[in-house]
Amino acid sequence: MSETPQTWTIETVLRWATEDFRGRGIESPRLDAEVLLAHALTTTRVKLIVEARRSLDPSELARFRGMVKRRRTREPVAYLVGAREFYGRSFRVDGRVLIPRPDTETLVDVALARTRSCSMSMRALDLCTGSGCVAITLVRERPTSRVVAADLSPEALVLARDNAQRLGAYNIAFRQADLFSGLEPLGPFDVVTANPPYIATAEVGSLQPDIRDFEPRVALEAGPGGLEVVRRVVGGAPAALVHGGVLAVEVGVGQADAARALFEESGFEGIEVARDYGRIERVVSGVLR
Repeated sequence: MSETPQTWTIETVLRWATEDFRGRGIESPRLDAEVLLAHALTTTRVKLIVEARRSLDPSELARFRGMVKRRRTREPVAYLVGAREFYGRSFRVDGRVLIPRPDTETLVDVALARTRSCSMSMRALDLCTGSGCVAITLVRERPTSRVVAADLSPEALVLARDNAQRLGAYNIAFRQADLFSGLEPLGPFDVVTANPPYIATAEVGSLQPDIRDFEPRVALEAGPGGLEVVRRVVGGAPAALVHGGVLAVEVGVGQADAARALFEESGFEGIEVARDYGRIERVVSGVLR
């Protein structure tokens, strides 16, 4: 940015950042530039269009330049702005938790659809809760439900509690736990949801640097086959569910068939596989016999 600050308008700085990101192989250069500039200016992407010819002052340029430098290292945009939308709500996120993704909205859809019969009094357990996006969404979509949100990471739970308070999801109990361990007195549950780690150890190194270098590895890696945690979730769920209770688990690409077999071995019936927005088989669910 060699020109004098007075020559930099919203339009020109967006063009510069877009080309910079594109040249570095960033997948959505224009979108990233707009989101970061809107955050730096405390405005909206719509206003960036309306005020495209407004000149930026030195302090605004400095804020944006700092964010561009961090994005060049592939630090995720969601971490840079501190938020990500999920199911129409804004969740705070940082390096303590995985970034909520649209794929995981399918997990919520499945859980809600398969528990209509107990919609007024649903008791749910959300494992590997991270930012709390699934647990909080279940509570907001079903205000009379009671949800337990569990995670192995105490740091993640701090952020999840903050999200719950901000979003008005008050009937959630947060617990630090290694999956079902120590949660027995809080059950049984009508539904258990989980978005567990499901990346095979050998595949972690090939992930996009945005994910590999910044998102918590403990929430990504799941042993040599990628199904170790999924296996523990499915195997432990029957003891936590009421008879006829529902288990819904998010899985990785190509894992649905193996997960279905795990459900069958653990006594589930009515097993279904739901596809995400990209038409990938993403969520396996079943009813406990």
